[in-house]
Amino acid sequence: MSVMEADGHEYIRFTDEQRELWNHVTVMWEVARRREVEPVRKLLHRDYSGWVTGTDAPHDYEAAIASVGPYSPRVLRYRLKPLKVTVVDNEVGVVHYSYQAEVETPDAGGKSVAGRWTEVYKKDGDRWLMISVSGGPDGMR
Repeated sequence: MSVMEADGHEYIRFTDEQRELWNHVTVMWEVARRREVEPVRKLLHRDYSGWVTGTDAPHDYEAAIASVGPYSPRVLRYRLKPLKVTVVDNEVGVVHYSYQAEVETPDAGGKSVAGRWTEVYKKDGDRWLMISVSGGPDGMR
């Protein structure tokens, strides 16, 4: 549910379940920013698949792991904006959000990117595992 603040900024009022899932998304971004491959392995479902905007085909678990490794662009800073967070029967979560990030690439140095992600999660005990993602930088079609 969106709520409008007096200054005109919109924010989302989360339920406890939604807040838990959104916090998990922010943890994943921070782990990726630090290029910590091993924690990412534990945060993805083994049957994970995703599709990044502008690519020809979906990618798998190993490609997702590699996307945060030492050969990927380094995320220097980022800002996330939740757009909709849904938890179904306390076992499936869907998160839609936009992002802005400053990344460092070997060929371009610092570069600003913005885009959107839709992420799907499955609850495994007391933790959320990402099972799919779709989206990526704006302007890539």
